[in-house]
Amino acid sequence: MTTYKEIFGKYVKNYSSDPTADIEGQIWYNTTSGTFKTNVNAGAAWASGGNMTAAQSQLAGAGTQTAGLAFGGLDLPSTQVATTQEYDGTSWGPGGNMATARFQLAGCGTQTAGLGFGGYIIPGTTSAATEEYDGTTWGPGGNLGTARRLFAGAGTQTAGLAIGGYTTTAVANTEEYTGAIFTPTASTLTTS
Repeated sequence: MTTYKEIFGKYVKNYSSDPTADIEGQIWYNTTSGTFKTNVNAGAAWASGGNMTAAQSQLAGAGTQTAGLAFGGLDLPSTQVATTQEYDGTSWGPGGNMATARFQLAGCGTQTAGLGFGGYIIPGTTSAATEEYDGTTWGPGGNLGTARRLFAGAGTQTAGLAIGGYTTTAVANTEEYTGAIFTPTASTLTTS
């Protein structure tokens, strides 16, 4: 039979009582109780929040748990929308509409400095458009270098990222937003 030492190269420490300053993942043997113990962090749990004012899919989001944004998307079953919903940590309410209705877009930023970019516009246009949100209204921003949809956004309104996505095929490129324009960066993704 393989021992702990053979697998990990260390012996299990013995204690007569449980350590007070244990480390996550640490394993020890309590000689008083005759049991092996470990410190495992079970993590936090999801909890229910307020429902959105309208059911939507393929939308983008930004912000925090107590100041969130949801924008664009499809109003089920299949109508693209330009609506924005704001979340206060308890409930959703209306925000300003985007200039262009679209879905499969990306977002980043905060509720008072949001960024929405790219996406898909029915009947079949992949967008490069960017819009900036100031907490009330959307205004134009610098376009993506590569129009895309089904991709990730991260960062802030003045330091955002457009990551991967789909044009007519999967793409691995990344672009950085400076608050005025998107510029390409070295690709670190692989397409699949």
